[in-house]
Amino acid sequence: MRIDRWISQATDLSRKDVQAAIKAKRVAVDGDAVSSPAFPVRATDTVTLDGAVLKAAGPRYFMLHKPAGYLCATQDAHHPTVLDLLEEPNKHGLQIVGRLDLDTTGLLLITDDGRWNHRVTSPRRACEKSYIASLAAPLSPDAPKAFAEGILLRNETHPTRPATVEPLADQRCRVTLCEGRYHQVKRMLGALDNRVLTLHRERIGSIHLDPALEPGQYRPLTEAEIGSI
Repeated sequence: MRIDRWISQATDLSRKDVQAAIKAKRVAVDGDAVSSPAFPVRATDTVTLDGAVLKAAGPRYFMLHKPAGYLCATQDAHHPTVLDLLEEPNKHGLQIVGRLDLDTTGLLLITDDGRWNHRVTSPRRACEKSYIASLAAPLSPDAPKAFAEGILLRNETHPTRPATVEPLADQRCRVTLCEGRYHQVKRMLGALDNRVLTLHRERIGSIHLDPALEPGQYRPLTEAEIGSI
């Protein structure tokens, strides 16, 4: 890999900033100053910037407890984004795995591994996702049957895939589905003459939101969690 790209991925520096650092003789490989942004970096090389050893950027996998009011986007002119909550280098290289609405809270996965992202979100994989919804009205007794059979949502031509809904205390319910249609949980419950007041995602596949994480906090995924999907 070209050294300017390598350093850009390992730090917050832009390619232009890296090229300026190389021109100023601030970059070295195995102790020797580099003069070309196209210098090839090997896995065994030691790269330094201003004498500090840089760590090669590898695949990163994070679990974030998303708070309400944060947009699932890399940048936005009107709202803070979930990436603003991360204290990580090269944040522009990260991808949001399955988005949540602005007002929806809970488990959000973030990575720079595009293949893993696809495994989680591909419709063919049918990765289950579970949500806790608080409702404006008690859950209809017919709701579990309707969810299991599939619901034809407004302006769509195919009903939803079979899903489950379980009534909980305090006019809440747990919804588990394997799709990711636009506002799907809210629309499915809306089709049954109910309204979602709050929505919280608790699980994606076998990855559960860590109860130790407060809203806005995040942590790396474990090897077991990464390999579970």
